[in-house]
Amino acid sequence: MEKLVRKESLKYPVKVLQFGEGNFLRAFVDWMIDRMNKKNCFNGSVRIIQVLEQGMGDVINSQNGLYHVIRRGVENGKAIEEIDLVESVESVVNAVTEREKMIESALLPELRFVFSNTTEAGIEYRENADTFPFKVSEIVTARCKAGLGGLIFIPCELIEHNGDKLKECVLKYITDAEVRAYVENECIFCNTLVDRIVAGYPRDEAPKYWEKLNIEDNLLVACEPFFFFVIEAPKEVAEEFPATQAGVDVLFTDDQTPYRTRKVRFLNGAHTASVLGAHLAGFTFVDEMVRDEKFGGFLRKVLFEEVMPTINLPEDEKRAYAESVLERFANPYANHRLLSIALNSTSKWRVRVLPTLLDYVKIKGELPQNLTMSMAYLINFYRTVDFEDSPSVKEFFATNPTVEEILGNCELWGMDLNTIKNFTDMVKKGVADK
Repeated sequence: MEKLVRKESLKYPVKVLQFGEGNFLRAFVDWMIDRMNKKNCFNGSVRIIQVLEQGMGDVINSQNGLYHVIRRGVENGKAIEEIDLVESVESVVNAVTEREKMIESALLPELRFVFSNTTEAGIEYRENADTFPFKVSEIVTARCKAGLGGLIFIPCELIEHNGDKLKECVLKYITDAEVRAYVENECIFCNTLVDRIVAGYPRDEAPKYWEKLNIEDNLLVACEPFFFFVIEAPKEVAEEFPATQAGVDVLFTDDQTPYRTRKVRFLNGAHTASVLGAHLAGFTFVDEMVRDEKFGGFLRKVLFEEVMPTINLPEDEKRAYAESVLERFANPYANHRLLSIALNSTSKWRVRVLPTLLDYVKIKGELPQNLTMSMAYLINFYRTVDFEDSPSVKEFFATNPTVEEILGNCELWGMDLNTIKNFTDMVKKGVADK
């Protein structure tokens, strides 16, 4: 069987730096740019910066940046499956072992855009720490000193006002007045919302797809057909990044807030509220969870009884989106693993679930039962599973904290959750004994 390698040299200059080489960006941003290239409306390639020392960079480079995206699901009641060869990635540079090359990448003459997905925990300022915003401070400093034009930053991290937050953190690392002025006046930081469920590498089905393609692809990535990208940006960004000309559903707007609130609370919130408990109950995939009587009912209550009252949109619009979320979760072709959603669940719960819970309490005067139970699921999961989260979170849970100590950790939640009336008692009822 053939290896997947590029037979012709990449003809497009690098116009995009991308921080992160994971499944989501490859099935979302890189797939989108590939579509634009094939419609001759962008004509640029992507150089990926691998943020952590260990990652997929070596595998991506071994395949010359090539891989296939499998889009499968149900649209208008019909099952569809389409396979796209993505050719937009030029190479991967390791930010830890190839730091100079990362800086050199920032000086490429036709570079204009920086995309990223470093998870909700990635956009943060920590003094003397090699965070993602610190890396950005290095590249903008290099470009400024070289007399090169500013960059357009389009982060995909699922935090509110992600572009504004990234800019704020970057500026905290910069003391040089000239560079600060460069960031303020020549760079654009866009707030965004991404919406596509990406299941990742179809481990069990890879041999079938290799045979179908007659090629070995260790970077296969499966996702749903649905794609929606909201970018809050000036008009000139839309003109310079003409994704709509390629038939890609990208919405440029001056306010992405309503779209973000709807998506984060319904889709992402429902994911985060349910997957940890479903994993502990023995499920592997999201669609299994949806079909189960207990967890399917749990999801419906979260969506229709607890999230819906907190969204300020027309009732029919909210209900239609909630129904679409259930349909997307039940996609039998996605093979979306629960554990792939569980990464960094503490920061995800804070962003995706807590605002809904607090708004529900304000509106109803009582706690939402299922969203409250989601915190008990999180605690049980973090006490019993070898979870993936930031080093500080792992260190905290390694001390075997009590429920009160977990809920009172303001660094995790941004507030003391014990101060929410009856919350501690309700969570403790759902927490398994140590």
